[in-house]
Amino acid sequence: MNSTNKKYSLHTVGSLSYLVREAKAGTINPPLLLLMHGVGSNEQDMFSFSEHLPDIFLILSARAPYTVGPNSYVWFHVDFSTGAPVFVKEEAERSRNIVIQFLESLKSHHSFDEKQIYLGGFSQGGIMSFSVGLTRTDLIKGIAVMSGRLLKEIRPFITLTDKLSSLKIFISHGLSDNVLNIEYARESSAYLKTLGLAPTYKEFVGGHAIPNEIWLDLIRWLKSE
Repeated sequence: MNSTNKKYSLHTVGSLSYLVREAKAGTINPPLLLLMHGVGSNEQDMFSFSEHLPDIFLILSARAPYTVGPNSYVWFHVDFSTGAPVFVKEEAERSRNIVIQFLESLKSHHSFDEKQIYLGGFSQGGIMSFSVGLTRTDLIKGIAVMSGRLLKEIRPFITLTDKLSSLKIFISHGLSDNVLNIEYARESSAYLKTLGLAPTYKEFVGGHAIPNEIWLDLIRWLKSE
């Protein structure tokens, strides 16, 4: 266990390392929120906002399994040189399974409500939230996807069930995002509606980022669930 600062330590379960912010409300089995970062970042990125998230949640922020540089990681490699993202499908599928196995293994390391597991991701972490949440609704209660997209390769694995129909979904995206175009978010939202889902959908003036207004919207969404 390696200390990242005076207050938080880096933990490892299975293939993933992660930071932990314990629930503050004294709940024995709190809901769990797993945060997942974007391309080239690490577990500290989204975790930097964890103190502002609802006290009732046990919050974990995971480091993606593939290294691309010093303190720089990805959930799967992607090539933008053609103007459209081309990703390594095998790595994306492996990471989906790694996250699923991670969530199942956490039960032996942390106390939390297994019926209230939420995923929250930015960019590629948002892609992972879609990929895991929509295919394993038996594990996941809600997903928050910020500046991400739903991979079309995942759609055949989505099964219409009562669990899917009750999945809570938050989507946000910048109107001038030059990494993942706003149309990805619009297409994802429209597709989910064809499945009978009703995602909370937020567009904002800005690019590939999570502005304060979206963090506040996310907090309100988490508190309402």
